[in-house]
This record gives sequence, C-alpha cells and structure tokens, in this order.
Amino acid sequence: MRKLLSLTMMALATSAFAGGYRVSLQGQKQLAMGHTGVAVVNSSAEVLFFNPSGAVFLEDKFSFSLGGNGLFAKTKFQNEAYNWKASTDNFGTPFSFYAAYKATDWLSVGLAVYTPYGSTVEWDKDWQGSHLVNNIELEAIYFQPTISVKVSEEFSVGAGPIYVSGKVNFNRNIDRSLANEAGQRSDVTIDASGVTAWGWTAGFMFNPTKKIRLGVNYRSEITMEARDGDATFHDLPTFLQGTYTNTKFNADLPLPAEIVAGFSIQFSDKWLVAVDYNRAMWHKYEALVVDFKNATPTSVNPRNYKDSSTYRIGTQFKPNNKFAFRAGMYFDESPVQDGYFAPETPRNDSTGFTGGATYQVTKNLGIDVSFLYLHFKETTNSYNYFNEGGNLIKFEGTYKNVVFSPGVGVTYNF
Repeated sequence: MRKLLSLTMMALATSAFAGGYRVSLQGQKQLAMGHTGVAVVNSSAEVLFFNPSGAVFLEDKFSFSLGGNGLFAKTKFQNEAYNWKASTDNFGTPFSFYAAYKATDWLSVGLAVYTPYGSTVEWDKDWQGSHLVNNIELEAIYFQPTISVKVSEEFSVGAGPIYVSGKVNFNRNIDRSLANEAGQRSDVTIDASGVTAWGWTAGFMFNPTKKIRLGVNYRSEITMEARDGDATFHDLPTFLQGTYTNTKFNADLPLPAEIVAGFSIQFSDKWLVAVDYNRAMWHKYEALVVDFKNATPTSVNPRNYKDSSTYRIGTQFKPNNKFAFRAGMYFDESPVQDGYFAPETPRNDSTGFTGGATYQVTKNLGIDVSFLYLHFKETTNSYNYFNEGGNLIKFEGTYKNVVFSPGVGVTYNF
C-alpha cells in the first residue's frame, strides 16, 4: 500500500491568512490595498503573482520588486471547564521578489519568487493539546517564471509553471498520557526536507475602457510529495520500544487550487479602487493520515475542509509624483468546519485591515511600506476525531487569535 502523510503539520496555526495554511503577503503595494491585485498593474512587477497577464502593461522595460514582512502572531486557548490555558507567540519572515522584462510592446517575461506557505508555531511542550501538536516549522518557496502576451490594446493573457521547494518539522505527543519510566511524555518528531512539486498559473486582463480593468487568475492545485522523511520517537516506555521504532515515511500535502476575479476603476489620475474575489478549493484536504514504513500503527485524523471565499477591497491615492497612499480590508472565510477545529489551525473567520505608502526617492526608485492587522472572530470549538485506543476523544476550548505584520520593500523600474 502506498504510504501517505497528508501533512497537517503544514497547516499552521497563526499564519493562516487565506483560509487553512495560506499566507497572503505577496507584495507591499498590493498588500496595502487589501491584497487586491488581479486587475491592478500599479507600475510594479508584483503583478507577476497577482495576475501574470498584467506584466505586458508595465510601462518600463525592466521592473523589479523586493520585499519582506515581519509576521507577529498570537493565539490564546482556554477551556474554562478544566481551567486549561495555553498560548503561542510566533514570528515569521515571508518575502517576495519579482522581476519583469518587457521584450517588445506585446511580449513580457518575468520571474516571481515568493513564500505563500510558511512560518513557525510552538505551543508549550506537553500542554493539554500536545497529543495533536507541540510545534510546527514550515518553509515553502515558490519559483514562478511567466510569460505575458498583449493580444490587443484591451486584452492580454499570461501564464507560467510553478516550482515549489520546501521542508517541514513537526512534533506531537503520541497520546494524552503516555510517558516513560522517568515520567517524560512520549512524543514523535517528523522531519522532511527537499520536498518539491510542480503546478501552474494562468490569467487574463481585459480593459473595456481606459478607466476600468477586469482580471481573472487561476493557480492550480499543487501536491507536495515528501519521500523518505525521518520519523523519530522519544521517551518511550520500555514495553513500547519494539512497537514504535524510528523509521521513514512518505508524505503528500495538497495545496489547494484557487481562482481570483476582480476589477479596478481609475476614477482619476490620483485615485484608484480595486475589488477582488478569491475562491480556494480546500475540499481536497480531507484527512491527516500518518502511515509509517515499519509496523508503527497508522494514525488517521479527519480534517474535512470546505471550500472558502475571501472578499477584498483596496484603494490608492497619489497626490503627487513623490507619494502614494494605500488602504484596504478583506473578509476571509475559514475552511475549518465545526468539530474539526484542531490546534494546528485554530482559526475562524477573520477580517484584515491594511494600509501603506510609497515614497518615490527618484523617478526609478521607490520605497514601499505596508502593514496588516488581522482580527479573528473569537470561537469556541472542538476537534472530535482523535483516536485513542479505539475511542474518539474530543479536544475543546475557546481560541482568540490576532496577527500584526509590518512590511517594507523596494521597487526599481527603468
């Protein structure tokens, strides 16, 4: 039988932005505008991520954009019935780099490098939910070469392959109470590096008037396939050391397909408004299945995600050639259903508030800043499917989440 590990360890608790374990921080200018961008060109190579078809509408021959964010996230957990309390403070540094070259008036090529999945989550070791997760560390870097073609002055198409390289480290206790003779809780660490996969993206832009732009972009599902990762068991009691032995595993993680559609309106030379709608096909994430290569018992934990939507709006105001100011917000639906609320992704519906600005140092060089404040709706929910000795055990509590992320970037066009 093919041995799988659908890596819920990659489903990060406090980096979950666009549902599940998606991190929406792919450009300073567009993040400041509510992370809109499928119908925005904005004189920035960031368009390579949001809609590669827009690269051919860039005015300069060469366009570069480099940026990064500090991701500060906090989650609090409480179960009043048992007086359980726990919290996790985490920090991440997602980044992006974009380069576009306008070869002719009708053809542009580019390269996008970005991190839509990745962060670190660390709960207190042996906390009340340690049988589900102690800590997670994830890194996934996307490399996306693209081509953009202007079919007419009003219509363009763009597409490109996506290559993903990543790694993951995950630790949890084996169950709620198992310990060795010294009283140390028994746990397992799963580690995989050099995980790679391929996908693709494609989109189009249509300008029915000089003031209105429409855009659609699609990113395919990508399946991360880890092979021969390391599973290491710690602090086992003597009677189980022959059952749980260090071994290898294979792993698959479905990263969902998503489609984005939107429009922008240039009300004047100074004022731009954009609206995006995002649909993520999270239904592919059905279960966490850990099946090791030796006789270690298989662990099956349902996740049963549902497809979810994100609604975004943003605006830009440019009073002069030196400054541009931006603001936006979005509402993000959670793909996690009641009864499947695991502490790897303790998130509910959320609202993001964004802002930022650009200072144009010279005609060619601009400094971009952004910030994101993400407020999650407080929720009391449970995970009902942890199997211990043939019994399904419920883990329940109230979660409060908040995320703040400042960012800075550089845009250079010539």
